Amino acid sequence: MNFPPWLEQAIQARLDEVSSRIEQEPELSRVRNETDEAFKGLFAGEDMEQTPGYAEWESRYIVTKGMENERLYMQGLRDGIQLTVSLLGQSMFEETNTKAVQTINANP
Repeated sequence: MNFPPWLEQAIQARLDEVSSRIEQEPELSRVRNETDEAFKGLFAGEDMEQTPGYAEWESRYIVTKGMENERLYMQGLRDGIQLTVSLLGQSMFEETNTKAVQTINANP
C-alpha cells in the first residue's frame, strides 16, 4: 500500500521527533554511555573479536538498540491508536450529524 507523499512526510517528521526525544532520555543516555565505554575497551586488545571487551560491547550495543527500538515501537503504537480513535470519533460525529439532519428534514 502506497501512502500519499504528504502522509509519508508527516510520518517521517513524527519519527524524527520521537527519535530525537528518545535520544535525550536519561536511562538510554546512561546505557549508551556504557556502550561507548565498552567500545573504547575494544582497542585495548589486539584481536577485537577475541577480547572480552568485544563481547561486552556487543552485548551492550544489542541492549541499547533494543531499548531504542522498543521505545520507537511503543510510541508508534500509541500514535496509531490515537490516530485511529480520532478518525473513528470524527466518523461517528459525522454519522450522528448526518442522521440528525435527515431526521430534521424528514419531520418538517
